Amino acid sequence: MRPDQPAALQATAEPRRPQARQPSTLRDVAEAAGVHAATASRALNPKTQGLVSAATARRVLKAAETLGYQPNPIARSLKTSRSFTVGLVLPDLTNPLFPPIVRGIEDVLAPGGYSAWIVNTDNDPQRELAQIESLRSRQVEGLIIATARLDHPLLRKMHDEGVRMVFVNRRVENLDVPTVTADDATGIALAVKHLADLGHTRIAHLAGPQSTSTGVVRSRAFRHAIRDHGMADDPSLVVECARWSEADGAGAMRELLGRDDRFTAVVAGNDLIALGCYDVFAERRISCPADISVVGFNDMPFLDKLSPPLTTVGVPHHDIGAEAARMLLDCIEQPERHPRSVLMAVSLVIRGSTSRPSR
Repeated sequence: MRPDQPAALQATAEPRRPQARQPSTLRDVAEAAGVHAATASRALNPKTQGLVSAATARRVLKAAETLGYQPNPIARSLKTSRSFTVGLVLPDLTNPLFPPIVRGIEDVLAPGGYSAWIVNTDNDPQRELAQIESLRSRQVEGLIIATARLDHPLLRKMHDEGVRMVFVNRRVENLDVPTVTADDATGIALAVKHLADLGHTRIAHLAGPQSTSTGVVRSRAFRHAIRDHGMADDPSLVVECARWSEADGAGAMRELLGRDDRFTAVVAGNDLIALGCYDVFAERRISCPADISVVGFNDMPFLDKLSPPLTTVGVPHHDIGAEAARMLLDCIEQPERHPRSVLMAVSLVIRGSTSRPSR
């Protein structure tokens, strides 16, 4: 702008910018509610709200809402030397199994004043190490881990270092850590009984990775259930998948068909493996359930939209996540408490992928 330009034009060309409004503080809320700052703090914290009267709590909450007050987690952590965050370590964010577990975890953490950092490992040990180190550098107060393998040196090391952990969906062999899992053995037994009651006598199993507790428990339960129903325990009817994935399920089904085509039903290690069976049925024009019946495990969303809809073992994933979060909060608040494990009940969800054998 030229120095000789009139001031009015300068004002028009360069309007004043409004100053950003300073965020409201806890002291502002306390003054608006007519209480001490410590009282306002108690009223705004779900864990201490019961220490003030209901009328005072309502007054403070209304003042906070009117002023648009947002707690400052950094200031809170500096004052208390706590982060009020936990880490959630998942093996595969694309697996539909995990969103309801995450929701269950968050539904318990939020009322307790905690939030979660979620990381994905892609089942890669090096990525897992890097992600866990990143979480620990952020001073998380504990970890909920869904990546556990039967032999897991990293988790053993962290346990020895006193890291607060809860395992969800899987466990580590001979490691005393709180664990929440589905009742895998009962679920497989229900699946085999359902097929046996329909008249199937040659039932195959596409097992999950035997490096995981879920893969081992479900595979072992399958062989027990087969014998309990008077069927031959034929090793050729069991194929292990390297990963809990649709592609591995398809590969295992192709291998199974190459070994023996006289089986009439399959119990899949999980729903993704069962979806792999559907892929092979389509490419080889095998009719399900007329030629081969299939049972999955987990009851992922939208299985009722498949053709045919998949019979599967229903797992309360939201409840598993919620219980895991409660366990971790117990570990944080009561570190001397002895670790405990919980088995969540499962159910059989019968749909159109199972029927009486036609041959």
